[in-house]
Amino acid sequence: MKIAILKERLDTEKRVAITPDIVKKLVNHGVEVHIEQSAGESASVSDQDYIDAGAKVSKVLLEILGDANMVLKVQPSPSADNDMSELDFMPENTLLIGMLSPYNNKDLLRRYAEKKVNSVSMELLPRITKAQSMDVLSSQSNLSGYMAVIKAASEYGRIFPMMTTAAGGISPAKVLIMGAGVAGLQAVATAKRLGAIVSVFDVRAVAKEQVESLGGKFIEVKSDEDGSSGAGYAKEMSEEYKQKQKQLIHDTLKKSDIVITTALIPGRAAPILITKEMIDDMRMGSVIVDIAANSGGNCEGTKANEVVQYNGVKIIGAGNLPSEVAAESSRLYSKNLYNFIEYITNKEFKEISFDLDDEIVKACLLTHGGKIINPNFQE
Repeated sequence: MKIAILKERLDTEKRVAITPDIVKKLVNHGVEVHIEQSAGESASVSDQDYIDAGAKVSKVLLEILGDANMVLKVQPSPSADNDMSELDFMPENTLLIGMLSPYNNKDLLRRYAEKKVNSVSMELLPRITKAQSMDVLSSQSNLSGYMAVIKAASEYGRIFPMMTTAAGGISPAKVLIMGAGVAGLQAVATAKRLGAIVSVFDVRAVAKEQVESLGGKFIEVKSDEDGSSGAGYAKEMSEEYKQKQKQLIHDTLKKSDIVITTALIPGRAAPILITKEMIDDMRMGSVIVDIAANSGGNCEGTKANEVVQYNGVKIIGAGNLPSEVAAESSRLYSKNLYNFIEYITNKEFKEISFDLDDEIVKACLLTHGGKIINPNFQE
């Protein structure tokens, strides 16, 4: 088994797909690991670290990708030229694994099929018990929630905790977190540690207990509807619910200093939760961190990877928060990939053994045998 790891080519991506601890594990299983030169530098991993772990490091794509059984990446390359250069060196039936964002890169899927490169998009893994150790969305979202609070604190012109000083008292910051998924719950925990008063809104009734266990106050729309989809995500709600939700959010925003939005719907643009009319009523100096920026944002006016000033409120388009703590996020992502590789090689690490009817493989396999086989993307 030969596994190749490529350097990420997006300007906003500092992570690397494999870290030295996982390289060592793979090598101990008899796997040959080839890594592109300086692939880990932005994640605080040197070429020598990889060499010491047993990998071979090269700057020549042909050496890295020639005869590779598997290619590991964090994200697809940013342009057709770069991605085609990588694809041109991949042998037929190579398995490409990464967070390939298929909803946003449908042209890439066609190219993978044309090149007869088999491809797996890790963010499509089903949210079931046996896939938990491979769940890249959970591992990376956890860090997104943490970093969203840290970023908000650095942009906020005041402090988070309550303080009593000889010169007078300081009131604690009021933080509103919209969405109590993995990122939202980590944001609750982090904001509480910093001393803020934390409120959380989520359409899923099941989130209330989790929020309250972390010390947050759960804000809910009085309704018989429940937003749980059964797949770990929130579902879209009725128009009546949305109107009640809009008013409740508006009233809460007026009293909030920091807002962190995390709402995503797979395969669709992020829902707009905060309108400009709502921002008009927010306190001057407030900060919004929009984790959904790359999918259009939960806030009107969000621009991915930019800080926008609107009516005295800072709107931070948090495009790739895990990349800002690349050493930690790479380590977790690398472990997720290792667990997935172990699963599809039946723990032998000798050859890829696909069961196309397996619920995990079926959910995340995009192209196979020169065809787009994932039913969500065949059209």
